[in-house]
Amino acid sequence: MDSTEELFREDANQWTCEANVLAFEEDGGLILDRTVAYPVGGGQAGDAGVIHADGVSWRFGDTRKSKQHPGAILHVIEGAAPLPGTRVIVEIDADRRQCHRRFHTATHLLCALLPYPVNGCSITQSYARLDFHTDEAFDKDALNAGLAHWVAAARPVRHRWISEAELDANPSLVRSMSVQPPRGLGRVRVIDIDGVDLQPCGGTHVNNTADIGAVLVTKIEKKAAKTRRVVLGFAAPDVT
Repeated sequence: MDSTEELFREDANQWTCEANVLAFEEDGGLILDRTVAYPVGGGQAGDAGVIHADGVSWRFGDTRKSKQHPGAILHVIEGAAPLPGTRVIVEIDADRRQCHRRFHTATHLLCALLPYPVNGCSITQSYARLDFHTDEAFDKDALNAGLAHWVAAARPVRHRWISEAELDANPSLVRSMSVQPPRGLGRVRVIDIDGVDLQPCGGTHVNNTADIGAVLVTKIEKKAAKTRRVVLGFAAPDVT
């Protein structure tokens, strides 16, 4: 089976696309030849949305990578699946995607503020967390000030591809202890926040740090002798 073309890797601003149905996994979901929907991975939750075809709609509550067909992406739909060859339109939940993008980019700012290896990550619509491998104490106020500084600095956020050889020559680019960049493709995707952070990452991000908006460290926890957890949330809107 052909792989699913991952449109979200090149353009996280794209909410919809046309695609062809390739197959359906009875215990998994619908496989398309291309999609804008990000599959759960690297700590980031998968996209949700709706698939339309010929006046019929199927809602998918999750997107994930197929274990049966490497390179294929599953859209976990409700109800009977459209037949292979059906032309469909994929439309993701834009609000959910934007939350993921804002939180994911904010975690990169945290990595710039806290120069420790990362040994855990979770990015959802309502919060994000990073676990840092250190026994150092963190200052919540200082972290919030640092986040606010980089958001206000409005630094461009771009992605590019480097060769595996380039990554091997710069092993310090890899910050995560728990999730390693995929190998075997010959190239690795990196996220470059101008003058702030550069590291391999396959997730979706905003175009500029200003697009993160008001985000705050809501909790700092000591999870183990060498693990400090930082939890992020969105600041409540000012209603005054």
